[in-house]
Amino acid sequence: MKKRLLAMVMALTMGTMALTGCGSSGASDSAEASEKETTTETEEATEETTEEAAEETTEETTEEAAEETSEEMGPVLSKIKESGKLIVGTASGYPPYEFVDITSVDQTVIGVDMELAQSIADELGVTLEIQDMTFTALLAAIPAGKVDMAIAGVSPTDERRETMDFSDSYLFADQAVIINKTDAEKYKTFDDLKGATLAAQKSTTQEKLVQELLPDNTLVSLEQVPECILELKNGKVDGVVIESIVGEQYILADDTLQFAEANFDRQKEAAVVFDKGNEDLIEIVNEVIKENQDAGNFEKWVDEYSKIVVENAQ
Repeated sequence: MKKRLLAMVMALTMGTMALTGCGSSGASDSAEASEKETTTETEEATEETTEEAAEETTEETTEEAAEETSEEMGPVLSKIKESGKLIVGTASGYPPYEFVDITSVDQTVIGVDMELAQSIADELGVTLEIQDMTFTALLAAIPAGKVDMAIAGVSPTDERRETMDFSDSYLFADQAVIINKTDAEKYKTFDDLKGATLAAQKSTTQEKLVQELLPDNTLVSLEQVPECILELKNGKVDGVVIESIVGEQYILADDTLQFAEANFDRQKEAAVVFDKGNEDLIEIVNEVIKENQDAGNFEKWVDEYSKIVVENAQ
C-alpha cells in the first residue's frame, strides 16, 4: 500500500515538473519573439531616421551648393541662368554681321553675329532673345543693364574699354571708303579725301576716324549704314567710311558703287560687349569664339550671309 502511494506521489511530481517545464519554454519563446520584434522595429525606425536624415542632408547640401554657385557667378551670368534666357542687343543694317531678313514674316534679324549669339546661348543651355536698336542706343544699353551683352560688330577701342568689357576679337576688317563709280579717279590717295563730305554711322570707329584724321572735312553722322549709303547715292555726300566686310555687301548689291583706292590704312576688330564685372561670362564667350574660329565658322558665316544680302537685293 505504501509502495503504491509512493509511486502515485512520484508520478504526480514528475507530471507537475513536466507541465512546469512546458510552461517555462513557452514563456521564454514568447519573450524572445517579443525581443526580436522590438529589435526589428528599432532597426527599421533607425533606418528610416537615417534615410530621412541623409535625404535632408543631401537636399541641404544641394541647396547650399546651388546658393554658393550662384554667389560665385557674376551678376549677368547668374541672371541668365535663373531666367533661362540670354538677351543680346544688336543694331541691324550692318550686313553680314546683322541685318533684317526681308523674306521672313516677322522681319527676323539674321547674320554672322546672330549665329555667334545662338552659339553662346546653346553653350549656356538657355533660349536666345534678340533686341534690335540703333548703335548709339546699343552702347548705352550695356551699362544700363537692358541687355546681357551686345553683339554688333563692335570694335574694342581703348575709350570704350573704360566703361565696358570685351571678349576676344572674332572678326577683322580694313577701314574703307565707298564711293560712286563715277568718282573712282577722284579718290586715289588718302590726301584726295581731304575736303570731301563723308558719311559714317554714329558712335562708330568710322565716325571717330574721320573726326581724328580728317578734322576739317564735313562729316555727316547718321544712325544706320543704309542711311549713309542713301546719302551717297543721292549725291549728298562724296563717300561713306565703312569697314570692308560690311562695305562689300553694299557693293555686291549695287553695281554703281565701289571702294575708293584711298583708305585709312587702319584695321577694325569686332568683339562682344559686356558690362564691367562679368569675367566668368566673358570666359565662356571666349571659349565659344575660339571653338568657332578653329572650326572655320566665321568665314563660312560671312560667305553664307553675304550671298543672302545679294539675293535679297535682287
